[in-house]
Amino acid sequence: MLAATQVRENARRDLIRLSHHDLDVPDYVRAATRILKRAVPCEGTCMLTIDPATLLPTGEIAEQGLPLAVRDRLTEIELREPDLDTFASPAPDSRHATGRGRWRRKPRRPSGFADELRAALPGTIGTWGALTLLRELGRPRFSPAEIRFVTGTAADLGEGLRRAMLLHGDSPGEDAGHSPGAGLVVLTADDRVETADEAGGRWLDDLATPDLPSARLPVAVRAVAGRTRVIAGGDAGVGPAEARVRARSGRWAVVRGSTLGDGPEARVAVLIEAAGPAAMAPLIADAYGLTDRERRVTELVARGFSTNEIAGRLHLSPYTVQDHLKSIFTKSGTASRGDLVARLFFDHCRPRLATSRSSG
Repeated sequence: MLAATQVRENARRDLIRLSHHDLDVPDYVRAATRILKRAVPCEGTCMLTIDPATLLPTGEIAEQGLPLAVRDRLTEIELREPDLDTFASPAPDSRHATGRGRWRRKPRRPSGFADELRAALPGTIGTWGALTLLRELGRPRFSPAEIRFVTGTAADLGEGLRRAMLLHGDSPGEDAGHSPGAGLVVLTADDRVETADEAGGRWLDDLATPDLPSARLPVAVRAVAGRTRVIAGGDAGVGPAEARVRARSGRWAVVRGSTLGDGPEARVAVLIEAAGPAAMAPLIADAYGLTDRERRVTELVARGFSTNEIAGRLHLSPYTVQDHLKSIFTKSGTASRGDLVARLFFDHCRPRLATSRSSG
């Protein structure tokens, strides 16, 4: 029988290899969870995808039949309760700069579980996910060695999520080119849908988690609504009430929130629309490690501007623009302007660029 240290070393190598497989998010999470549980046995797991720009959850995959009430409780803790250890909070010291894992001994822990280990999952650039491992009552608490393993593999898990979210090659569903348009959903104070127009209803269906009840709000919508209420309550330092999420159809959507009225019973209006190039630019930059200047050059290339026109708009020399383009081609694995546009926008932004020119 292998020693625990060898089991953890093998699991770490397997997670690194897994991050380079061509898997979608659900398949990646399930495979990663199986590897993790070899090194850190537990009874419940939940992995969130996160918009790295706003640190809002956009999706969730739970294993081992984690009850719906527990999933909702974990999200409630993260979004609505003051907490020194939320995924969005700064790392406490440099030792945790690439990931954090801690165990809770607080009454806010979901009932039925004795211990909780949580970690943010940073990719090459930005935080792309979050992990929660839970042990039932009567089981040993997570050991220091297990905590070190999870925090030590957080960056590998984050990189795997980043690739699965942005670089997975599967084509979107048949209706991905037919956006529902901008949809409006109005939520009551307890996050029930009060009204939704036709487009809003279609977006809710497209953003829903397949294995959960249809009446349950998609994670991204709940997260945006929760942050909207936090901002309305006077905390303007938490970041915008906005998240980008890839829907089941393959489309990328932007979810934004605003309050309707004042006070604790105020409703929240949620606008959901297809993400155009401007909304996707930060994710594209993160996906390939583009600098701000390279991102701007890429946007102008996608809009059809020549080298000289780009140079004039950015107040650069044509030679500098060409240098930026060479760097962009290298980072994105492309060889021409047309290939670049197809890779960065057609592959990652749904609906396609032609339907989103008004946002440019």
